[in-house]
Amino acid sequence: MAALRDRLRFVMVLLALATPALAGAASAQTLDRIAADKTIRIGYRHFAPPYSYAASTGKPAGFIVDLCREVAANVQRALKLPKLNIEYVEVSAENRFQAVHDGKIDVLCEPSSMTMSRRALVDFSLPTFLDGAGVVTRGKPVKGLEELEGRKVGVLKGTTTEETLRSTLAQMRVKADVVAVSDHPEGLRQLADGKLDAYFGDRGILHYLITNSPYAGSLALSDQYFTFETYALALPRGDQAFRLLVDSTLADLYRSEQIRQIYARTFGEFPPDQFLNALFVINGVPK
Repeated sequence: MAALRDRLRFVMVLLALATPALAGAASAQTLDRIAADKTIRIGYRHFAPPYSYAASTGKPAGFIVDLCREVAANVQRALKLPKLNIEYVEVSAENRFQAVHDGKIDVLCEPSSMTMSRRALVDFSLPTFLDGAGVVTRGKPVKGLEELEGRKVGVLKGTTTEETLRSTLAQMRVKADVVAVSDHPEGLRQLADGKLDAYFGDRGILHYLITNSPYAGSLALSDQYFTFETYALALPRGDQAFRLLVDSTLADLYRSEQIRQIYARTFGEFPPDQFLNALFVINGVPK
């Protein structure tokens, strides 16, 4: 027994000595590459407004994209670079996390929900937003998912929202025809045209799209949140130095009024709700 304890103690000492070296090797990679190339690669979605999208000018825009521009500015300061180029790389709902994992982008700047399964592929920053799923219908809004019985329901493919919708309907034994679509505008078009009976998605995105579409008077978004989604920036897994710099940037924004200014650029005078205010306070981690 004593011999076993000695062997275990020896293994633990070796692990303790090896861990800092391994962590240091992993943490250097992103910042070293940015310093060498003078370029940071930001991944964004073409159509996930108001968080991440291509504006009418073709330039990436949105609340979370603006947060990543703050990250880029902080990276430039930390590396003492006279200039840092930002390369915007368009990703889809299906390939976004693989793009981070494969090193095609340095940071994913869109409404990415944190999940344990995704953390096997990427790391996540401090939270950036708190949203949840709602249901859009023609005319009267639904109050419960049981109202979707026997109806054709659209949802964005390759998202946690699709997974949640399918699993929740199965648990509730609600038989609905779930139709995965390629993007939110297509889902809302099919709903408006009568090809779908309802559309399930993140309320913030759906509210923005409906308000800024010709369907504003004919489509209704449910008041109820059917899920809660915590968004965060997806980062290369195991890159501790880069993650610390990203988290420090976000924490600094949350502690100051600057986050309110960034928020207002996207959402105007519509104030953050109590959940988002709490998120900013909780994640304004002291230096």
